Amino acid sequence: MTDRKAELAANLARVEERIAAACASAGRKRAEVTLVVVTKTYPASDVRLLHGLGVRQVAENRDQDAAPKAAASADLDLTWHFVGQLQTNKVRSVVGYADVVQSVDRPKLVTSLSSAAVRAGRELSCLVQVALDAESGRQGERGGIAPDGVAELAAAIEEAPGLRVGGLMTVAPLAGPYAGRQRAAFDRLMDLSTALRETHPAANMVSAGMSADLEEAVAAGATHVRVGTAVLGVRPRLG
Repeated sequence: MTDRKAELAANLARVEERIAAACASAGRKRAEVTLVVVTKTYPASDVRLLHGLGVRQVAENRDQDAAPKAAASADLDLTWHFVGQLQTNKVRSVVGYADVVQSVDRPKLVTSLSSAAVRAGRELSCLVQVALDAESGRQGERGGIAPDGVAELAAAIEEAPGLRVGGLMTVAPLAGPYAGRQRAAFDRLMDLSTALRETHPAANMVSAGMSADLEEAVAAGATHVRVGTAVLGVRPRLG
């Protein structure tokens, strides 16, 4: 085993222990929580090593990093998630490799994703990104739509050819009433998820929690946690 593979294996084992312990504390089955490894700034060689260690769900937040990495890993059975703020001029590229877009936060993006998905003959799962720091009708500092816009945006996704509503995603906010209150933020997301599933029963994904706060997300009921640093290490500086 190479040094890097051994490092990744050890990191994955520690994250797995954390998730398992969080599930046990919350009275949940380990199988209820899916680990999505965020590989941003790390090379395709790490993706291959992670695949060899059993990882099947990977994520990126920048198309310029993701597109070549996905192409280089096209022979692997991976599910790719796009988790970053997505500009419409990147949509066609993202639709080429992403199976799940977790950061849908405005109607214009829904229209662009739908057109690209139909053109590519693909169906994408889309999560509505919720900004818990946004005021009514506005977007958050880190992307996402205000909670009162979730139902309308989910309906637009469901009506759009080539798309389906997969659920909700959030990033613990740095400002507003939930700043520094991750568990409260994730509980609020779960309340929004419960409301969404009344009209979209299949929209049962709840993506919340990262390296620093995955335990709070699991305790609240998240189905997916997005972990980068705890698996891959501190990201190298760009430039």
